[in-house]
Amino acid sequence: MDLTKINQALFANNHLVEYLVDAGQRAILFGDVLRQRGNQFLEYQNKPAPHVLEYDFELIIDGRTLPEPVNYGLVKIIPPPGVEIDPLNRPFVIIDPRAGHGPGIGGFKAESEIGVALSAGHPCYFVGFLPLPEPGQTIEAIMRAEAKFVERVVELHPDAEGKPVVIGNCQAGWAAMMMAATHPELCGPLIVAGAPLSYWTGVHGVNPMRYTGGLLGGSWLTALTSDLGNGRFDGAWLVQNMEGLNPANTLWTKQYNLYNKVDTEAPRYLGFERWWGGHVVLNGDEMQYIVDNLFVGNKLPSAQVVTSDGIPIDFRKIRSPIVCFCSKGDNITPPQQALGWILDLYEDVNDIRTAGQTIVYAVHESIGHLGIFVSGKVAKKEHQEFTENIDLIDCLPPGLYEAVLSKKDEQTFNEELVGADYISRFEARTLDDIRALGGNSPDDERCFATVARVSEKNLELYRSTLQPLFRMMSNEYSAELLRWAHPLRLSYELFSDRNPFMQPLASAAQWVSENRQQSGSDNVFTQWQNIYSNSIITSLNLFRDYRDSLIEQLFFSIYSQPWLQKMLGLPEEDDQIRPRPGKDPERQEFVKKRIAELRKSLEKGGPREAAVRAMLYIRIPESAADERGFEMLRRVRSERAGDISLDEFKQIVREQYFMLVLEEDAAVKAIPTLLKGHAEIAPQLFDDIQKIVTAGGELGEEAEAHLQEMKAIFQPPKAKTTKPAARKTATKKTTTRKASAKRK
Repeated sequence: MDLTKINQALFANNHLVEYLVDAGQRAILFGDVLRQRGNQFLEYQNKPAPHVLEYDFELIIDGRTLPEPVNYGLVKIIPPPGVEIDPLNRPFVIIDPRAGHGPGIGGFKAESEIGVALSAGHPCYFVGFLPLPEPGQTIEAIMRAEAKFVERVVELHPDAEGKPVVIGNCQAGWAAMMMAATHPELCGPLIVAGAPLSYWTGVHGVNPMRYTGGLLGGSWLTALTSDLGNGRFDGAWLVQNMEGLNPANTLWTKQYNLYNKVDTEAPRYLGFERWWGGHVVLNGDEMQYIVDNLFVGNKLPSAQVVTSDGIPIDFRKIRSPIVCFCSKGDNITPPQQALGWILDLYEDVNDIRTAGQTIVYAVHESIGHLGIFVSGKVAKKEHQEFTENIDLIDCLPPGLYEAVLSKKDEQTFNEELVGADYISRFEARTLDDIRALGGNSPDDERCFATVARVSEKNLELYRSTLQPLFRMMSNEYSAELLRWAHPLRLSYELFSDRNPFMQPLASAAQWVSENRQQSGSDNVFTQWQNIYSNSIITSLNLFRDYRDSLIEQLFFSIYSQPWLQKMLGLPEEDDQIRPRPGKDPERQEFVKKRIAELRKSLEKGGPREAAVRAMLYIRIPESAADERGFEMLRRVRSERAGDISLDEFKQIVREQYFMLVLEEDAAVKAIPTLLKGHAEIAPQLFDDIQKIVTAGGELGEEAEAHLQEMKAIFQPPKAKTTKPAARKTATKKTTTRKASAKRK
């Protein structure tokens, strides 16, 4: 019996019946997808080392075997067939965030951070973790373990041109920064994507997550949750905090999108839910450290976090270029929280240069938090451009830059020099550009400082009163029961085959798939369904906006009270609320000596130093570095004998740049001295210089003047031979006079 033909005959042009059949079938298929999700969740939880990586890998270091055991591990990604790796390329190390979910999000599909790095021919490593922490595991132990991992990667690639690139996503971003600050000799460029580094900072009216700690009374609730978990903190609570930010998506949009497109949406939905439902656990001490020092205390960006060895964790000690990638559409880590640490540590751009640091930031206009390191579009654009131009980033002179990406088209100048679909340009910026993104007023800072003081007092009160009682009541059995009773975990398990009412859906869904009848897009009831869905989304968004506004007003109405601030002992002066970290006297003395050495070295070097100094002098007025210029430089280097390593070239660039910054006139006047004895190659050098500095297009007026100035030095005009001509004329005149005398 052909059910399709019978339905067509009975219900032709009947929109209501057509819609009801379609809606009923979709409901069965939707329920079956939820059943598959539940089964997938149970299967994932039962694995000894669950992850969502789509790549094969080889274990390099098991963190549980280290002197300070941790549940982290380093694996080497095995390239898929057809992908070739260049052993001379610097390796990439991707560190996944431990923020409630399991590992693998940096490589759970081909269009990912791992996929981009492999496609570019780089060896790739991944740092993941197990669901349960090791006993006594601390954040410092993890930091030292990650340093061991990077050190091992360096050992495995002794011939690589450049140190490993370290990518830290979300919570792994601040962990990577802490590791690089305490082990500055290990890392190459750092890419921190969607990483919260300045936790108080934000703007009014949006992103209310930063107010949560204050409204909960500080970190005492973190301690309570850990005590109920028998010393462990359930990461599902972190995931629930994220879901609460967007109730429309959590309660409706995600499910409705699956229901509405159930014929095609199931694979993508199940793939994401496999990671989203992979909840992990942290030690109570780990979570308390994070909340007290970072989320509520905000001590990390101002170098107030001190290791157990008494060493301050100061981001100014990082010697590697730092790339901060954030988005205006990120409601978990907005740009202010991703970039505010720069304003905490530095007074101006010269302060950044003096520290010898290169900081690059990129701000996406709309992508959400997860999209920063999950979206295929972002992987094809931002992450691909960072990967393609990582050597250029590594060689940028110290300073603050913004990565500006523009689409390549037929009109692009020197299109063949652009490796991907976008042109990367790194434009010099000042701290005012960071301030323009928004930030806290002095009054805002006082409110958050008040929260930190309240948190300390409430935590002390909890520890001295209720904590002994809850610790006495808790055990591993009760902790496990509480974890499995968490609403997020129940939402998976209740729809799995463990629920006998869900098991018949498998056969029903198979029958529906074989007899599927979809209503057309012109069906009036389908159109009304979408209208109804949009009204629900609008209502939930209005609720979210009202709730967020109420949270913000309540926060500031409580913590802006002068009596509360005075009672907690807040200083009267605003600059004492969060004092800037002091300048290291040893560092200042080192800088003074280095400046003196550079001034004495203006005339030291040869043609290579002269060429680099000339290129920098020409490009400084442009205040930007273009990837086409660096690609042209790469090609010129490959054509010339006596090539130097990337690290050596980077050092020359830094020295010549600082010479120009310190003594521009003297540095330029010294270029002919550097070329002495090399006049025969100077013209060719200038041709190379001109190719490189103009590879990105025409120069501005000042840069063009600098180019002509360098041309006069490298290709001086040939001297006119006027004296020999004069002698010939004189001889001719003398001969004429002698002939005339004879005739006479």
